[in-house]
Order: sequence, then C-alpha cells, then structure tokens
Amino acid sequence: MPVKTRKRDPETNRRARSLRHGDNMAEAVLWNELKGSKLGGHKFVRQMPIGPYFADFVCRSTKLIVELDGSQHADSEYDRKRDEYMRAEGYSVLRFWNTDTLKQMRSVRETILAMLEGRLAEDVISADLRFIMVKGRTL
Repeated sequence: MPVKTRKRDPETNRRARSLRHGDNMAEAVLWNELKGSKLGGHKFVRQMPIGPYFADFVCRSTKLIVELDGSQHADSEYDRKRDEYMRAEGYSVLRFWNTDTLKQMRSVRETILAMLEGRLAEDVISADLRFIMVKGRTL
C-alpha cells in the first residue's frame, strides 16, 4: 500500500527551510544534541509546521515539541495561544530559555529525555529546572 503524503503549501515549506537556516546559537547547540536520534533514540525534526505555527523541535513519535525562547518571549500572549493550539492538536510542549540551553545543557537534555520517557506527568515550566537538579545531582 503506498504511503499517503500531505502536500504543504510551497510558501510554508520555504518558510520552514528558511527558519532551519536561521538558527540562533541556542537552537544550533540543542539541535546538535537532538539530531541523529542521539537523545534516547528519539528522532527529532526542526522547524516543523503545525497549523499556522512552526515548532522549533518536534519528536513526532511522542508528539513532543521543544521550544527555545529568548527574552522577547517572556509572558508572551502569542506563545500562550500557540501552545494552546499545539496542545489541542495533541502535542506536549516544553519551553526553555536560550540561556538555560547554553548554560545548563545537561539539565535541559535530562528534562527532554524525562518527558520522552514518560517520567514527567505534565508539561513543565521551562524556567524551572529544579525538579531535575537536586544538590548538583540529576534525578
């Protein structure tokens, strides 16, 4: 039986491709950790269109979205609506600050892996990595 593919609008494909080439430093560093199924064997894609939005990183098999945010995203109504839309589509969303990704990569990686493996019961506040790191030890 042939695989059914969904055709996307060419403009959507062009925009996703453009976003992939415009990674900021934090996105580039995290992509290096996620690409090639390096994190627990889970495959991620970058800048995947989901409805009218583009998700930074998506693990399709677990429906997990990982978003990296700069300071312009602090308390963003746009991001709240975006997350609400993605959750309504069945995705879980993890958000991390760019600075956390650059300075606390181990905690970010462990948080993502915990979510992928079902060790986190619900979505996590991205700015709070304390539940993963206790007295310098990873739980």
